[in-house]
Amino acid sequence: MPLLSCSEALQTIASKMQALSTLPATETITLGQAHGRVLAQAVSADRDQPPFPRSPRDGYALRAADAGSPLALLGGIRAGEQWAGKPLEQGETIEAMTGAPVPSGADAVVMLEHVAADAATVTLQPGRSAKAGENIVPQGAEAHAGDLLLQPGTRLGPAEIALLASVGAANVTVFARPAVAILSTGDELVAVDETPGPMQIRNSNAHGLAAMVEMIGGEPHILPIAADTREALHAAIAAARGAQMLLLSGGVSAGKYDFVEDALLALGAEFYFTGVAIQPGKPAVFGRIPADGTHDEQWVFGLPGNPVSTQVTALLFAMPMLRALGGEGAGASGERTAPGSFFAEARLSEAVEVRPGLTRFLPALLLSSLAGATVRPTGWQGSGDLNANARANCYLVVPPEASRMEQGAAATVLLR
Repeated sequence: MPLLSCSEALQTIASKMQALSTLPATETITLGQAHGRVLAQAVSADRDQPPFPRSPRDGYALRAADAGSPLALLGGIRAGEQWAGKPLEQGETIEAMTGAPVPSGADAVVMLEHVAADAATVTLQPGRSAKAGENIVPQGAEAHAGDLLLQPGTRLGPAEIALLASVGAANVTVFARPAVAILSTGDELVAVDETPGPMQIRNSNAHGLAAMVEMIGGEPHILPIAADTREALHAAIAAARGAQMLLLSGGVSAGKYDFVEDALLALGAEFYFTGVAIQPGKPAVFGRIPADGTHDEQWVFGLPGNPVSTQVTALLFAMPMLRALGGEGAGASGERTAPGSFFAEARLSEAVEVRPGLTRFLPALLLSSLAGATVRPTGWQGSGDLNANARANCYLVVPPEASRMEQGAAATVLLR
């Protein structure tokens, strides 16, 4: 298959996400368990928001037309209270604290710091005025009862959790987490709790991928390491068929002992790409094993075995598909939107030089402040350098045509 550009590979995955025809099963959980989950049921307002005209400031409720004269202070009202007196009349005012309902007869609230007040009288300070509607949030200004607040397919973060709480959603219907099988290949690997031999390394990829899957909302299942034989790899991939996604690390290059594509073809897999013009991660593979009489279809990502390559390609290609398999982007109308990778822009704090020809993802440190965001590479010894990767918090994206990016230039970063 031809080598795809990075953008072509991303578009290929997006087209498969948009074509997904089934949704995950659903389950009902408590609101306290819902952070990071994907909403499976539309949520509507149970009443107007706010349910009454609300003061967003500590101040004095009055009639705007009376603002130029001293006003008689009738009393005060706090959030959660209802004014029990008569409606406000000409020349009168009521102290209204933040969140309090605006009493009947008032059409404005003047902020506390804009008046002079004593126990009986309130007067606006010189130069201050009021106009009708000032500092009043009308009833239903944020939402009316029955309005759609959250669509199915929405990932629930702190803002969405707070909104759910505001409508009394103590229990929430969400999509089930997709199961992800994680299979590392290679005779050089040993389990993390084993002592490696002189020419062996511990299986870091499986645990890094499991953490990434869990962060995105999947259910990771780390499988035993597969030896570099055709028979072992065929058996391991066949044993992973129950998961909705399979992440393979290693065995996807063109080496003598790289049998991943061969094993996948034996199960009827179709490939959408078998290489992408990026560094690290050029040999990345994306495909699908069709459903058979026993198993549903399974989406497969073959990731290069070098640890930074594994993490870059998983973050860039596999995690958006995992979000889609978890129901993210599935609206009430049945149309699917394709979740994407998370990119941002920052200024380079130092110049960067690379060889052109590939889209490069360099481990980098993103720093941000009110003045803006800057980014610089951490420096690395290639795609096996886990230390450099751990010092980074993003990847600097260098476009394929660039050989040098100057200090201060705008740059794209892949967030993680």
